[in-house]
Amino acid sequence: MSRGRRNSSLGQLSAPGQGPDRGPDPPNDQPERILRTLSEGNGLDNFMYDEAFLGRAILRRRQAIKLPDALSYNEFLLASPSEALALRESLRIHHSEFFRNPLTFDLLEHRILNGLVERKESSGAPEIRVWSAGCAAGQEPYSVSILLQELSEARQRPVPFRIFATDRAEDQLVLARRGEYDAAAVGNVRWRQVNRWFTGRGSAFVIAEGIRDQVDFSVYDLLDERGCCPPASIFGEFDLILCCNLLFYYRSEGRRIILNKLRSCLAPGGYVVTGEAEREILLDAGFLPADATAPIFQGRG
Repeated sequence: MSRGRRNSSLGQLSAPGQGPDRGPDPPNDQPERILRTLSEGNGLDNFMYDEAFLGRAILRRRQAIKLPDALSYNEFLLASPSEALALRESLRIHHSEFFRNPLTFDLLEHRILNGLVERKESSGAPEIRVWSAGCAAGQEPYSVSILLQELSEARQRPVPFRIFATDRAEDQLVLARRGEYDAAAVGNVRWRQVNRWFTGRGSAFVIAEGIRDQVDFSVYDLLDERGCCPPASIFGEFDLILCCNLLFYYRSEGRRIILNKLRSCLAPGGYVVTGEAEREILLDAGFLPADATAPIFQGRG
């Protein structure tokens, strides 16, 4: 693979109904009944998930333990706490990559972030504030941190910025704070960036301390309606929010909760970045496209 530019074949998101995560919808596997069993057992609200996504997760678990139908799986779930844990784990979405959508990150690098810096300098605002919502093991916020640090180095004056990265899975945040990745994980990073911002540790690559220190990782549930922004950020007002490849896993009610948070946390003139397959969701919610070629949006007004 060439390292001179980001490989556009990597990290591209399949549209809903395609690819390994969004394959053909399975036959009706009675997800509502099974989710009711799961929710009654642990008190969690699992009904925000998209039905097709749920059906596929349930079908995979049922096939893994070789049960013939949904009814027998539901009975097994009632009697097996370990299977309930396995099903809950299968509903957690962890996949992330460095510079996952190359076109989006090229636009961020050459247009969006430059514009934010110039706006901040002209207004005298203290810093650029970024939120990576659903950050998994940290590849996304570290990608943005690299771009902002390189932009800062290229200018005569440093660019103050702070990135808040959240996920509801503490185990993923442990990995993110460690900042250590295998060779496959950095396959979409330019060679010069690998050499500049990573240190080799055996077969692993460790993100530079200067990049890691700019990111604040914290546990936060996007579906929790008790707050509109991560407590670590105090007041929100984000110039850039990344919420990528997450919305299409939820039903309309879950999407509404998340989109309302993004809208209320966005600073005037700020940007929201999503996955390629989520364009229509943002458009339907009233966000304005900032570019016709990438899923980058601004709030109305």
